Amino acid sequence: MDEELRSLAGRVRGEAEDPVAYERLLATEDRDELARVLTETERPLWAREMAAFRLGCAGDRRAFETLVLLLNHRDPQRCVTAAYALARLRDPRTARAAAALATNSLRTAYALHPVRLLTELRAPETVPALITTLRGLLAPTNPHWRVALACVEGLGQLRDARARPVLEAALDHPRLVAAASAALSRLA
Repeated sequence: MDEELRSLAGRVRGEAEDPVAYERLLATEDRDELARVLTETERPLWAREMAAFRLGCAGDRRAFETLVLLLNHRDPQRCVTAAYALARLRDPRTARAAAALATNSLRTAYALHPVRLLTELRAPETVPALITTLRGLLAPTNPHWRVALACVEGLGQLRDARARPVLEAALDHPRLVAAASAALSRLA
């Protein structure tokens, strides 16, 4: 069992009201059984998360929709788990979905993990989505500075010159200035 699955298993153990079902989901190697968990009615969230995580890490695209829903969940730990599995799934729809979540101004509070996933994916959608998201977060009263910081750091890692104007604008924000300066130095 890898470290990420061990962490997920430990976290959801307390949510599992049925220890037998929990152990079965943790132990099974049957992908069809895991996929059924995603579609059967009345399955608890912990079971769907574990099944989607295991399928996603195995490259089984049946997990895609569930993982995208979890990437946009209010619980940050579920978002982390989903992002990890989505990065390993290698589904071509992942970058578009993460970009849609990151740029949705109504869901900015939940955009941190989609932004980080986009940076990891390095897809064609990544830079435009990070620029759009960061531009929307540069208002002085915007409370989502951690998302803005993730955008700045991601744009610095990607080293794309299209990010220069928005990174220069980020220099005016005290919480972003150091990361924006570092990111701009990488664009040279």
